[in-house]
Amino acid sequence: MGRARERLTIADVCADLGISRSTFYDWRVKGRAPRCIKLPNGEIRINRTEYERWLSALQEAA
Repeated sequence: MGRARERLTIADVCADLGISRSTFYDWRVKGRAPRCIKLPNGEIRINRTEYERWLSALQEAA
């Protein structure tokens, strides 16, 4: 489980931020979401370190 939890699902990120999947995808289209990884099966994942970096950048901008 350790290695798998290094990558978050869109559901994980949406639950953490309290947003809908459609909001996440809207942010992604606009380049406002954290950088994502598209797996060979088409699923999207977000590296936990990238997510934390993205959140920190938002905090600094606020």
